[in-house]
Amino acid sequence: MLVDLTLKAYLDQLASAAPTPGGGAAAALTGAQGAALVSMVCNLTIGKKKYADVEEEMKAVRERSEALRARLTQLIDRDAEAFDRVSAAYGMPKGTEEEKAARRAAIQEALKGAEQVPLETMEACLEVIRLAVVAAQKGNKNVVSDAAVGGILGHAGLLSAADNVRINLNLIKDEAFVQQEQAKLDALLKAAEEAMNTLESALQGKL
Repeated sequence: MLVDLTLKAYLDQLASAAPTPGGGAAAALTGAQGAALVSMVCNLTIGKKKYADVEEEMKAVRERSEALRARLTQLIDRDAEAFDRVSAAYGMPKGTEEEKAARRAAIQEALKGAEQVPLETMEACLEVIRLAVVAAQKGNKNVVSDAAVGGILGHAGLLSAADNVRINLNLIKDEAFVQQEQAKLDALLKAAEEAMNTLESALQGKL
């Protein structure tokens, strides 16, 4: 499991010639760090008299950010597993017409599965950004920059995952599926841009 590696071992493996972990895993990890920072802001807000009026809201934000951190952490290994399934499909025999057909079908199925993982990463990262907005607006003003970094990391994870979605969609032959997933991709990118604009406004309002 990639998530069980030390930070140094993970980075060494990421830098190596091994195909996994790759950009998809790095995107999920980036988003998870963003979620962790949102949780940190909540933890530095909860229990302080000055922020008593938002304590329950911050607890709810922390509960969600921790769930997202767990989800994105799982996506680190899920991305590597999805890549391995695609590689296995490309490695199937292709000596006969039947084998070629089975191989093509397996590749397409594996590519669809591989596309879903970064799309899930994008969805989770978008929510990280939105939670970072709340943390920046209502959390402890002494760590507003940490809330901002949480959102920025969420955005970086989302944009990184978007490229992995595009790569897989370019190889998928099912046009209806591609159009459906492209629409989801476009909507997530637009929503993320709007959320980042709101985060920037919240940050400027606190500085």
